Amino acid sequence: MELFSYFRSSASFRVRIALELKGLRYDYVPVHLVKNEQLKAPFTGVSPSRLVPILKDGEGLVTQSIAIIEYLDETHPEPPLMPADALGRARVRALSLDIACEIHPLNNLRVLRHLVHDLKVSEDDKNRWYRHWVETGLETVERQLAGHPATGRYCHGDTPTMADALLVPQIFNARRFECRLDHVPTVMKVFDACMQHPAFVAAQPSACPDADAP
Repeated sequence: MELFSYFRSSASFRVRIALELKGLRYDYVPVHLVKNEQLKAPFTGVSPSRLVPILKDGEGLVTQSIAIIEYLDETHPEPPLMPADALGRARVRALSLDIACEIHPLNNLRVLRHLVHDLKVSEDDKNRWYRHWVETGLETVERQLAGHPATGRYCHGDTPTMADALLVPQIFNARRFECRLDHVPTVMKVFDACMQHPAFVAAQPSACPDADAP
């Protein structure tokens, strides 16, 4: 397998966590988003969306981080990243989508660049925009986790699921942009548990081959 990734991409980080949780070996193919390598050949010949991550498995290509994680769970079922019961799977998907659909699209690189370059938003206002959507989005996740009987050491129970793979990169980004996190204690308790797991440590941005890229 090959993973087209950028070390700071939270979507790529999600997939790296899943691969580490599964114990799967893969070749890391760096795509430098700040240098716009996603918009140039040869990557454009691989990715119709011009986005990372992309997982190449043999002759097959899988795009979108949630689709990749579910593909990995179907093709390599142990250890599972989704609960065995339908209600549990729905909860894990909902938590994942609270992050992937309600937080991430509003603060990814393309959106931030559009705010600054096209709409002429100041750097300070851009950062306020970022912090607003991350802080309010994580507050929603906090309500989903706090007091729910299925919340354990991790988002759902006492083993990592896809929801944890999405939560951890979002917290990394939140810290990088100095977002407030004291209002989400359950979220942070889960994050701290994840970061004691070797798979999450191995997948973090500083461990990537391109982490030192200028």
